[in-house]
Amino acid sequence: MNEDRTLADDLETLGVRAGATLLVHASLRRVGTGADTVLGALLDVLGPDGTLVVPAFTASNSDTSPAYRESTRGLTGHQILDYHASMPPFDPLRTPSHGMGQLAEAVRCRPGAVRSAHPQTSFAAVGSQAAELLAGHDEECHLGERSPLGRLYAAGAQVLLVGVGYEVCSTFHLAEYRVEDAPRREYRCVVLRHGERHWLSYTDVDLDDSDFGALGAAFESHDATLLAPSVRRGELGLAATRLLPMKAAVDFAGAWLAENRRPCRAARQSQNAADFLH
Repeated sequence: MNEDRTLADDLETLGVRAGATLLVHASLRRVGTGADTVLGALLDVLGPDGTLVVPAFTASNSDTSPAYRESTRGLTGHQILDYHASMPPFDPLRTPSHGMGQLAEAVRCRPGAVRSAHPQTSFAAVGSQAAELLAGHDEECHLGERSPLGRLYAAGAQVLLVGVGYEVCSTFHLAEYRVEDAPRREYRCVVLRHGERHWLSYTDVDLDDSDFGALGAAFESHDATLLAPSVRRGELGLAATRLLPMKAAVDFAGAWLAENRRPCRAARQSQNAADFLH
């Protein structure tokens, strides 16, 4: 049996079905095979009517990110000005993703792939609904209702976590936008406007993934009490893998964040998938 088919069998055992819409976070070093093989298995199972979506976030074009602060630490004032002037503007066709893994880059670079237009938190997708799901990503909405996450939620998407935990589950960010009086902050990044560099400033929800591990554990504990649990656990290759319905995860997260986050928010320290935005 070839490797693609073995992985496809793993996906089908987990519950991935033809025609599904699937948002995937993956660490391939735990799978035991390369990005092209995993991508091939995913597309084989999803079939021509399915859609595969991955995060394609970027950080190198922002001066309000830890990536920028780390890169400019110890530089003189003139050196910082030079670095600032040389920062590459976001180009959805060419800018690579940052820290999203090999599978995300394989999807982004695949012929026919679509990428949403947000200069920091874009998504890439292939499949029958790719263009529709990624269209109209508002520049002032990282991961809320006017982002692909909002459309994925409405489409009944599933989330596949391959070799990673809930700490990097970007789906939970959609719930942050649904919490009343969610804290907001300013973001800045450089983009292309009519072929010229342009600095874009905007205010959006202060994204915080520092408690997503605890949130995910609470979600699974709650899910296990249901008559029909929705979280499926198994393996993809050698990687522990979860498949979960996005709607159930976001709905639970909204209530959990409203109850648990505010007392300890001031002490948070994000270190996960979106920490380059903080």
